[in-house]
Amino acid sequence: MAGTAWQSGERGLINLSDWREAFTRYLEKNWSTGDGAHDIHHLHRVWRTCQKLIQEEDQPADELVLLAACYFHDFVTLPKNDPARHEASLRSADAAVAVLREPFSFPEEKLPGVHHAIHAHSFSAAVPVQSLEAGILQDADRMEALGAIGLARMFYTAGKMGSALFDPDDIMAERRPLDDRRYSLDHIDAKLLKLPATMNTAAGRRMAEKEAQFLRDFRAKLLEEARESAV
Repeated sequence: MAGTAWQSGERGLINLSDWREAFTRYLEKNWSTGDGAHDIHHLHRVWRTCQKLIQEEDQPADELVLLAACYFHDFVTLPKNDPARHEASLRSADAAVAVLREPFSFPEEKLPGVHHAIHAHSFSAAVPVQSLEAGILQDADRMEALGAIGLARMFYTAGKMGSALFDPDDIMAERRPLDDRRYSLDHIDAKLLKLPATMNTAAGRRMAEKEAQFLRDFRAKLLEEARESAV
């Protein structure tokens, strides 16, 4: 928990809160994505969700591994439409390990766990989850794509990509293939509503289903308003 002490090379004993503060200070000074959907507040939210999931797990997670993986999982980011997007999590994992070694003197034996959790968190990378920490991080990060936060991030990203809000002639894609690069609203069916079934933890699935319902309700309201205003 937050008061747990960890041995860290020349740093001596440091608790989880101190690690989090040190990571935050470092990232605020040395890291910027230029992307409001992947900023320091995203990292803080993912960590809070990780803590909720930890509390409902039967087996204990390595919280220091999870904390480090959480705060460095987006250390290297690529745009959604970048052809190398699927490589971002591996690049983040490699870069994170280097930074955790120096300047942080992070426990060496924990670095493989951090690397795997970061590499496996990405939806586009499709890396099989092989640890509890990786599963929790993946669930927590995917929760960011659901609910009100997920909706805000979806439209923010679509705006950066130049996507239209929706297809006014076929909002629900009943007569055309889904195309979430062209129409932002298509992303709800193309990806977001599929996320609850991909969750690794029971708590993650339960939370995801609740937040996915918010997206369904929003889409229904949008559809109602769009049809009322159609000319």
